[in-house]
Amino acid sequence: MGQIPSEFILAFLGMVFVAVFLLSQGLVVPVFGEASKVRKRIRARLGLLEHASNLPNMQTVLRQKYLKRLSPLEASLEQLPLMERLAQMIEQAGHEFRAYRVVLLGLVLAIVVAAVAWFLLKLWWVALVLAVLVFWVPVLKIASDRNARFAAFEEGLPDALDAMCRALRAGHPFNETLRLVAEEHQGPVAQEFGLTFADINYGNDTRRAMLGLLERMPSMTVMMLVTSVLIQRESGGNLTEVLERLSSLIRGRFRFQRKVKTLSAEGRMSAWVLVAVPFVLAVVIMVTSPQYMPVLVNHPLGQKLILFAFAAMLAGIFWIRRIIRIQV
Repeated sequence: MGQIPSEFILAFLGMVFVAVFLLSQGLVVPVFGEASKVRKRIRARLGLLEHASNLPNMQTVLRQKYLKRLSPLEASLEQLPLMERLAQMIEQAGHEFRAYRVVLLGLVLAIVVAAVAWFLLKLWWVALVLAVLVFWVPVLKIASDRNARFAAFEEGLPDALDAMCRALRAGHPFNETLRLVAEEHQGPVAQEFGLTFADINYGNDTRRAMLGLLERMPSMTVMMLVTSVLIQRESGGNLTEVLERLSSLIRGRFRFQRKVKTLSAEGRMSAWVLVAVPFVLAVVIMVTSPQYMPVLVNHPLGQKLILFAFAAMLAGIFWIRRIIRIQV
């Protein structure tokens, strides 16, 4: 009956990639870290706090100083649309390279992959699709590193709060407890607390430094810490007791999230199985009965059925995601 066209194989692999990506982004219930909607609410709340204090946005001030140190060409590239958001993402991921270099790397990879695909297949649309997918690979890697760093920070935050409580009982001032945490711990917690201590030590006020910590680590746990510290400094109270209760609250929150992840495991596994069945079945048919697939692929009605099935699969992924989120 004929061979399966190479462009169908590439399209098949593209469908697998899209399905796996949507599942990994939509159905994974994190134990640590916040969803993007929660981070948006935190950034909105942070803006209200800074506006109420008549303080300019800390990230904006730092970015203006950063742009002044660049050459005119680099500064113009860094001021392109969405570059500021990408630069913030890079900083939160713990990297030090510049945003425009990430974009240039994505463009180079996209051009190389598109050229290779065009040379091998002579299909412009396949080359275009592969170029678009490859272009986002560096950004997705940075986003993955940022989420991993957020998770590592929140995982180590309760121990850092316990260390701050011990230091406060020993008579150390608040900014000195930040330095002790930075020296005694490792990972993102030590780095962020060290930056906050340096911010205070170089003359900035505590409120501004803590809001800077929240801008770098936009999560509900950090927001609780920052709010507790700022309220204590304005109205007084026992900061040691507040931090102890906050540490216990964060640990209880993580236990609850682990329980949620355990209870939703069946639904997430069902989603993986349901989405994997069509792809596995297609591979089995291609191996066991190679004469069947070309009939489906080469016929116009078969091509329409494939597109309809993929669209129905995407709808199913979003529906399963909604069911799991409602149950959670």
